[in-house]
Order: sequence, then C-alpha cells, then structure tokens
Amino acid sequence: MKSIQQRKSLQQNSLVNHISFRNIGPTVMSGRVVDIEVNPSDATEFYVAYATGGLWHSTNNGQSFSPIFDSEDVLFIGDIAVNWQEKNRVIWVGTGEVNSSRSSYAGIGVYKSNNNGKSWEYLGLPESHHIGKIQLHPTDPNTAWVAVLGHLYSPNKERGVYKTTDGGKSWKQTLAIDENTGVVEMDINPANPNELYAATWYRTRRAWNFEEGGKTSGIYKSTDGGNTWNLLTTAGAGFPTGDNVGRIGVAVYPKNPQVVYAIVDNQNRRPDTAQRKADTSRYELKEFHNLTREKFLALEDRKIDSFIRRTSIPRKYTAKGIKELVANNQLKPTAIYDYLYNGDENSTPVIGAEVYRSNDGGRTWQKMNQKGLDLYSSFGYYFGKIYVSPSNENKVVILGIDLLASTDGGKTFKSIDRENVHADHHALWINPNRDGHMLNGNDGGLNITYDDGKNWSIANTPPVGQYYAINVDNARPYNVFGGLQDNGTWYGPSNHRENARWHVSGDYPFKSIGGGDGMQVQVDTRDNQTVYTGSQFGVYVRQNLRNRQDRRFIRPSNDLGEAAYRFNWQSPILLSPHHQDVLYFGTNRFHRSMNKGDTLPAISPDLTTSPQQGDVPYGTLTTISESPLKFGLIYTGTDDGNIHVSRDGGYNWTLISGKLPKGLWVSRVVASAYKEGRVYASLNGYRNDNFMPYLFVSDDYGTNWRSIAANLPFEPINVVKEDTRHDSLLYVGTDGGLYVTADAGRSYFAWTNGLPKSVPIHDLVIQQRENELVLGTHGRSLYIAKLDSVQLLMTNATYRKQKEAEVGKGQAVITPINKVPARKSKSNTEGAQLDGPSLTRKD
Repeated sequence: MKSIQQRKSLQQNSLVNHISFRNIGPTVMSGRVVDIEVNPSDATEFYVAYATGGLWHSTNNGQSFSPIFDSEDVLFIGDIAVNWQEKNRVIWVGTGEVNSSRSSYAGIGVYKSNNNGKSWEYLGLPESHHIGKIQLHPTDPNTAWVAVLGHLYSPNKERGVYKTTDGGKSWKQTLAIDENTGVVEMDINPANPNELYAATWYRTRRAWNFEEGGKTSGIYKSTDGGNTWNLLTTAGAGFPTGDNVGRIGVAVYPKNPQVVYAIVDNQNRRPDTAQRKADTSRYELKEFHNLTREKFLALEDRKIDSFIRRTSIPRKYTAKGIKELVANNQLKPTAIYDYLYNGDENSTPVIGAEVYRSNDGGRTWQKMNQKGLDLYSSFGYYFGKIYVSPSNENKVVILGIDLLASTDGGKTFKSIDRENVHADHHALWINPNRDGHMLNGNDGGLNITYDDGKNWSIANTPPVGQYYAINVDNARPYNVFGGLQDNGTWYGPSNHRENARWHVSGDYPFKSIGGGDGMQVQVDTRDNQTVYTGSQFGVYVRQNLRNRQDRRFIRPSNDLGEAAYRFNWQSPILLSPHHQDVLYFGTNRFHRSMNKGDTLPAISPDLTTSPQQGDVPYGTLTTISESPLKFGLIYTGTDDGNIHVSRDGGYNWTLISGKLPKGLWVSRVVASAYKEGRVYASLNGYRNDNFMPYLFVSDDYGTNWRSIAANLPFEPINVVKEDTRHDSLLYVGTDGGLYVTADAGRSYFAWTNGLPKSVPIHDLVIQQRENELVLGTHGRSLYIAKLDSVQLLMTNATYRKQKEAEVGKGQAVITPINKVPARKSKSNTEGAQLDGPSLTRKD
C-alpha cells in the first residue's frame, strides 16, 4: 500500500506525462477472461473482467466496450459482483486472480463503485492477494462474503472467508483453515441466504514445485449467514478426501437448493488397468533408475529397443549399442534414465476432473461422470469452475481446456467448443430465461452463443493481449512482433489503429506466425523476413515470412550420456548484434549456433546452481545479452539468481552475482552500448512473493555492483532498457508500469499518459530509426511513443530549473544529463554513488 502511494507521487511529479502513448492493439486474439456479470433484465449489457486487463463494460452485446477500472491502482482481477437491483449500479471488484499460473498477479483486496464505475472506493483486505469469489446477499446490499485464496508463492494466515455487514467498511474472517489453505469458490442458496458453501483449496507454489492439493481441500457449509462453518466432505460423505484433493468448484441449483454440484481436481493417480498390470513386455522409465552395470547389461534387448522407440532417445541408438558403451564404461548404466528424467518418473496420469452431485444440501455426494473427463490435462489448478442452468437442474457445464456440457446431471458430457472458440475456459454465464444463451470467457477472450454452443460469436474489441516478449524489424512501417500468453506469436504494423474496417476484407493487420504460449522473438533485420519464434519450454522455429513453407524446428537436444537440458517456460534466444547468422540459446547451459540455429551445441557447463528439481522446470537460463561494442562479450542470467559473463564467445564463464541478492529470478542482464564494461541487471522476486525492485549496474564487467533502484516503488522489475541517444536515460518496466530515469538511476518518474494507471510491462524495445519506444504489456497489448520530446526534455532549461528547485528544498543534487551520440561517448556518471532500497528481503 505504501508502494501505491509512492507510485502516485512518481506519476504526479512526472516530467514526461504530457507525452502520450498510443495503443496499436492488437485485439483479435484477446487475453484471459476471469469473470462475466450480465444484466438479468437486459442480456445485451454485461461486464467482463480480465486477469490482467482490467474491467470492461458493454451495453450493446459486446460490439464495443469501455474500460471502467483503469483509474485504479491495480489492474488484476479475480472476481466481480454486481448488485443489479441497485438504481446506481453497485459493482464489487476482488483483485488478484486465483488461477495460480505463472502470470497470476496479486491484488490488494476489494474495491466498490456506487455509480457504475465512475469512481471507486477501496474496501481493504490487502493481504488477500488472490480472490476467488465475491458473493453478494440477494436482498441486503450491505452484506457480502469474499473468498480469499491468499498469497501465491508464500504462506499467509489471511486466507479464508471474510464477511461484511456494513457494505465493506469492516470485515470479519469467519472461516480460516491454515496458512496454505484458502477459499477458491463460494455459492449461496438464493432462497435462504443463511446457507452458503465454500470450497477450500490447499496448494503451495514455489519457483521449482507446485503442490496442487492436500487433505485440507474440501467443501464447507454455513447455515447462519457465514458466521460459522462445518466441513461437509468428511470421510464417508462420498466426496474425495485425503492428501491429493485439488481445486474445487461448487454450484447451487437455485430452484431446488438441495441440489448442489461440485467439480474437483482429483490428484490421485489413475488406477492401472488389469491389462497394464499384467504387461511385462515393456520397460518403464523408473526401471532404468539406480542400475549397476551388471543389472543394466542383464536387461532384455527387445524391451530396451521397444522403450527407445517410445521415447525421444536418438534413433541411432539400439540396445546392443548402448550395452557396448556401458560395458566399456563410455556410458553410465543410468544413461537412459538421466537422459529422459524431467522430475517425474511415474508416467501414470492423475484422475483429474470429477463431477459430484448432492441432493441433500451437501450432506452426501455421488460421483456423476461415468467416464473419465480429460478436461484438465496436467494443470487442474488453472480451472475448476462448474455451472448449473438456472432453469434445468440436469444441465451442467464444466470448464477446463475444453468446454463440456451435460444434460443428464453430469453422467455424460459432450464438447460445446467450436473452431472459433479459444481453449482454456474460466468463466460462464447462463441466461436464466433462455439457457441456450451463454457467455463464455477463456484465454482468448469472450464468446457468445444462443443455441447451446452450436454456434459462437467473438466479442474481442478490448486491447487486452498478454505479451511476454516483443521485438521490431526495420521495415517501413516497421513491424512489432511478440509472443502472448496462450495466444501464440503475432506481428503487425507499428502504425496500426484499431477499427472495424478489417471485417469487410477479413484481413486483420496483425498476423499469427506461431502457436502455443508465444515466447521470445528474434528478427534478422538483413531481410526483415527471417524470424525466430517459439512457444513454451524452448520449442522454437526459424521461418521466412514470405515463404511460410520455409520453416525449421530449432531446439538443443542432448545426447545419450548427457543429462537432459532444462528449458525455462520462456527460454531465451538472441541473434548476435554483430552477425545475425549467430544465434544464442539458453537452457541450463549456453548454446551457440554459427548457422542460424541449424546446430545448437552447448559450449558452457551448467550455468545455474543446479538446484533440486520439483515438478516445474527450474535452474534454467532466463536472459542473454551480448555487448553491442564487442563480439563475444556475453552475459547470462538464470531463474535461480546466477549471472555469468564470458569474454571469449561462451567458452569460459565467470560467476559475477556473488554480491547480489540470492535466489531471485534474473529478469534481465543488459550489456551497455556506451561503455564496454557496463552491464545492467534486474532481479525479480515475483516467485518469492517479494515485491522489492532490484536493479543494479556495474562498470567493471560485473565485478562490483551498485543499486540504481532509488525511489522505484515496490514492484518486481521485468526489463531495463538504455536510451539509444543518452547514456544516463533509462527505461524500466515493472509489474506496475513504466518508469524513466534521466540521471542513471538516482531518481525516477512514472510515464503513464495514454496507459492504464497500472499495467505490467514485460518488455521494452526501441526502434532506432523512428526513435520510438514500444511497450509489451502483459494485459493491455502494445503501446508506442515517440522519444524525441523525452530526450529533448532531459537537456532543456525547464528540467534543470526543476532540479535546482528540488535542491533548494533539500533534496539530493541530480546532475542534468548531457546529450551524447549513441555508442560513442563515455558516460558522465561514472563513479556516482547511487542509493537504492535495502536488500533485505520483504515477503
């Protein structure tokens, strides 16, 4: 909360906020929807809440939207609730989504508007972080309940159910389990508001491991308005119990509230079939673990060859050949296991989604689905919603990767997904007057159907793309490339202005060039056509935009005898600024290709701390930078806090992060374009629930570091970028916005004109020819601003006069920046002693 006040001060005192950013979209691929609220009297009016894109209002059935939450201090939403009976339209917003993914940002509690979003009142609950549900009393506007899931990456006691009876002025925690168990979902009996249901969820997440269930997950019921609660899902009630109960969703049938549905992510392993148990003709991975040489040589060749054909082991190997290498001590007897092991040797999948029904208000439960529901794949934590038609107790819809509907009370399901509906579903509304009319929110935005899912329309006009990384080319106009959360990789013109004219031709200006979760992009600017794009965990492709058939898969692969490479969710790639045939690629080792990625040998040892592995890849490279001044001067950063430098193209490496905070994600290392020994490093504590801004600079190749975080608010830093004309002018993107320093990090101001008040900036790129700064936001797509006025402002008399006034008030002296040609002059800030935040971790 103190950080928010600091951010406001940096916005109010900004020297550049008269310079506005322009949004260039794109909109067509949209971003993750977390909740939908529809006017029951007029279904053409509704609100759509996005995970990191804010709250939007439509009064014309989704043809257009207006943002109504952009003025507030946090853009991240978990749930919304609307009192449609109130004349002035009362809206409640619970900040911080509950889907527990890699980019599920924390909120600061609950907001309320009494005038349809024109103004907002903050209602507290700052330690809630992630809110699963706001449940309003059907007749008393002052009573509401909030389901608080709590911190994502650390334990906290402020989890559970909170109740207010005075419109949010005060709150009472009425259900609390423990510091790792929160409440993810709630529902109410509309005929008797004293009856409420709450779904608790035990889950812990760390950078290296996700524990997705526990014995404290269950369904609770209150019969006194949420003042006290009783556990329904006890042993013998018919509902799963024990250590492997994951996320739960609940839904009450309003016409007969004794009927309650629940969906649960059952993390118990699927039972082997009798046929599988009797099958001795094949080996499993675990059978290659902890083998002596004698035991390995005694294995059956036929079964080894069969195993090889079922895995990614190179086809050049056979059982006979591997045995010869093991016998001659050229391979370890555990080589097969070492090659394939990725943290889980047991390939048996979990049970996953199950649907249960109670006909007696939750006292007893019956499993309904007759067949397995392959709804969640391996990430049930990302879903967990179930809906029942307000007019048909047997019509049930469940949300996951697919969108499944049942008309027989959950016994059987069929997909109502269609080719123009994005996967990964998180929110649904069913019309109480016409249950074939539904609104569906997913990772690709909003869809609308009027015929039970036979046909869907798309309502994606808000610019809410969730970019991970961006880049630009040198075409005229130049293009902006970028990878988006679950929406692949796209590129489009920098002069784009969003409008509806493209519907006539069907030719949207932004084009898709890759699927999956879009990650980093590199562009060969010699032709502006050869691009390197990829998806999660290092699956990259080199392609030519003119000839889409010219595509080559590029990804480092280890050989037998080498441990499997570890790939980050966003594996880093970089084309050398000195020669764009040279491609760098990061796993847990550094790979260099001299032939555009055709071969990618590892030329470094493991550059991480080689940490203990969980079920999330960890101990991986996250960032690579090569000096624009010297070929082969390369820096790498890792997710476990290591920073290395190589001065010979990657053959030899020196650890240079020993004096920096330990164990934090290195979000950027950036080699300076002005001084050969200068390098910047930003550390991100998001995965530690540590919100300190860690930003450092070294002028001696990383031997010594000094903090340049100065007065930055407590927001994890994602990216730092040097200006191309001034060596002391830096741009910093955080989880809360964009900040600029004109004095090499002694002081910062915010640059927010044209942007939401708070938006996560994941990447920054400067197009040098046009002198434009491009922002890749994780929530509101792409923004561009000219830098000429910013750069001019740093040298004019107004700036100097303001700084002199600050000195007169007793503030620190800030030397005005001098304009210097890019990459030629030395910095005028060498030796400056820069103050920054304490390095004490604050969780």
